[in-house]
Amino acid sequence: MAPPTPSPRPRRSGPSLLLVLIPLAVLILVAVSVGSWLQYTERQAKDTVHPAGSRAVDRVDVQATVQSVDAAAGELVLRLRVSPRGALGEEEGTAPVADLSLQTSVATLSDLEFEAHERLAPKDVRVAITGGSISDYPFDTYDTDIEFWAVLGGEPVPVRLLFSNADTLFSVAVTPPPSGQEAAVALKLSRSGSLLTFAVFMMLAMWALASSVLLGAWYLTTRRQGLVWPALAWMAATLFALAAFRNTAPGTPPIGCVMDWFAFFWAEAVVALCLIVVVTFGIRTALRAADTQGA
Repeated sequence: MAPPTPSPRPRRSGPSLLLVLIPLAVLILVAVSVGSWLQYTERQAKDTVHPAGSRAVDRVDVQATVQSVDAAAGELVLRLRVSPRGALGEEEGTAPVADLSLQTSVATLSDLEFEAHERLAPKDVRVAITGGSISDYPFDTYDTDIEFWAVLGGEPVPVRLLFSNADTLFSVAVTPPPSGQEAAVALKLSRSGSLLTFAVFMMLAMWALASSVLLGAWYLTTRRQGLVWPALAWMAATLFALAAFRNTAPGTPPIGCVMDWFAFFWAEAVVALCLIVVVTFGIRTALRAADTQGA
């Protein structure tokens, strides 16, 4: 009697699994590291305060912070905190010793008036922005400038400007005046790095979804699969999902912006055409199959 044949040992999947897990772990680590660095640099830019103007002891400090940018309306909201220093203020700079008038540049849509000995509260002003169009979203850029003069008790007084940005959807490049003694800065506004990254990802995702539908349509038509209802439901869902996905773009871009012409319009057209072609070929295939069975 022949001895029993030993059963083959099961193959170990450990090494092959490690070959997949190790590169995946390295990729995740690199992605998190790069993302952390980008987030840190963007946060540092938001926390940076840009000074301009006089350093005199007796002066008026103006802390100007961008709260929001409305590209569609062509303006930004600037929050101002005014503090008279030295002999110009009382109660630790919370009130002026005389009537204070804060005059602004042409781009700023209003001046500010403060009564003597009254507590100074933060105020919001609107500043017009020019030089760009929201239809260039997400690559649109804008320009403006802000400048302040102060008159206390009828006499001009030195002003020091402390500018910062708190709008997460925009980054601001600040150019100080050449003299360094004027409370003025020139601003160049562009979309923040995080918004730009997400908008580019959205465009790539739209093309990827449209390509997936196109490949599915090619397979169904060349293989003469007929009316495959799950595939048709997936294509129709993709058609409407793209529109909903586009409307999640941060900053509410208007229809017809760069993102639409680079990706959204074409992706919708590809998906709609694929759906029509698959239905047409599917009906023809189903009718031929019915005629063959009837004969």
